[in-house]
Amino acid sequence: MNGPVQHLAQEDLSMFGTDPFWLVLIKGVFCFAFLMVTVLLSIVFERKIVGWMQLRVGPNRHGPWGMLQSLADGVKLMFKEDIIVKGSDKLVYLLAPVIGAVPAFMAIAVIPFGPADNQISIFGHRTAMQLTDMPVAVLYILATASIASYGVVLAGWSSGSTYPLLGGVRATAQIISYEIAMGLSFAAVFLYSGSMSTSAIVGEQADGWFAYLLPVSFLIYLISMVGEAHRAPFDMPESEGDLVAGFQTEYSSIKFAMFMLTEYIHVVTVSALAVTLFLGGWRAPAPISTWWEGANHGWWPILWFTAKLLVLIFFFIWIRGTLPRVRYDQFMKLGWKVLIPIALVWLMLVATVRAMRNEGWDYSSVVYWVAGTALALLLISFVVDFFRPGPEEEEVPERDKPFDPMAGGFPVPPLPGQQVPPVPRRPSRAPREREREPVGAGAGGPGTPGDATDATTESKGADGA
Repeated sequence: MNGPVQHLAQEDLSMFGTDPFWLVLIKGVFCFAFLMVTVLLSIVFERKIVGWMQLRVGPNRHGPWGMLQSLADGVKLMFKEDIIVKGSDKLVYLLAPVIGAVPAFMAIAVIPFGPADNQISIFGHRTAMQLTDMPVAVLYILATASIASYGVVLAGWSSGSTYPLLGGVRATAQIISYEIAMGLSFAAVFLYSGSMSTSAIVGEQADGWFAYLLPVSFLIYLISMVGEAHRAPFDMPESEGDLVAGFQTEYSSIKFAMFMLTEYIHVVTVSALAVTLFLGGWRAPAPISTWWEGANHGWWPILWFTAKLLVLIFFFIWIRGTLPRVRYDQFMKLGWKVLIPIALVWLMLVATVRAMRNEGWDYSSVVYWVAGTALALLLISFVVDFFRPGPEEEEVPERDKPFDPMAGGFPVPPLPGQQVPPVPRRPSRAPREREREPVGAGAGGPGTPGDATDATTESKGADGA
């Protein structure tokens, strides 16, 4: 960005792969512990924050301020009865939670917690604050996230039940729909940074975060990561309103706990990836980094990374306590008809700007050409909409056809314009009871059962005579 020609970033990954085995083991244990502690705290914070939003009392019994509630729930799930469905595919049924949980832990391996060129000292050895890195680290994260999603799909298929199968099918469509938009948002970052390495991408954000340099990609990723993590309002595979619990309906005990653990690990992983790609990673915010030279040195980068991570986790909790669950057709329409087209147009725009900058165009000329093209497209769309026939000129479809809610032998929703027939209601019993009351007087008084019995007996005798 400083010269007339933008060169691709050259990744220097020589600092990785030189640590002794015991140091690699320590860093791996740290990554695992960081995920587990963050997940436990996220569950407690979610229950407390949602309780605060909905004016309810959150967990406040186990530990100080209820901070050990998640640990108590995990211990409780381990001792619950473990049920295996009789009609399930037992091997796949047991492996599905493992397939979902293990790859979810693997993505944290390439997330940088600090600068690679400013190493820290651990027991006298200098090492980077990152387990490892590779030239295609972001693709590695996408691959592990896709493998973890197979656990949901296989769990729904192997349970041998209708609702889990529907949840698994929904999960498949959800993964396909939103990973495309997510990958397109990543492509803009790759074009701008010239690298797929996580440490190199963070290094390219020294002059500015990609969140405001590539705002459309950031917004698309924020929406896609919620759908990728199967979180409300996009929790279609486990929608309890219509699928009971979806893919995890037939699971209990520790297997159910592993699915819950996988979901929250995905929340932490996609949030950490958003911090790395769009929010400057381990870099301190601008007000702090400008007046404090040592903000990005030593152990301080872990603090900035964790603070940004908690903000994005709060975003997950916020939308869960605010937005209702969307319909499945709305969810698919958002992914295929909104996010993917916008991501494609934005990617073409970013590629055009990068090509013009690489050819030596100055910034003002690029802005003029891009703004002129955008205005021309808006003008063309306005003209097309102006000459398009209005609703009164279009052919009005026939809407007076009778609606059959059981067309084809199964319930179907009404088409646009069709009216659902009124639900037949049973008439009230009160008028019928009054009609059945006999009229007349007898020994027991007017309208008594005795009068009715005597009248009936007399009529039968008369008929018999």
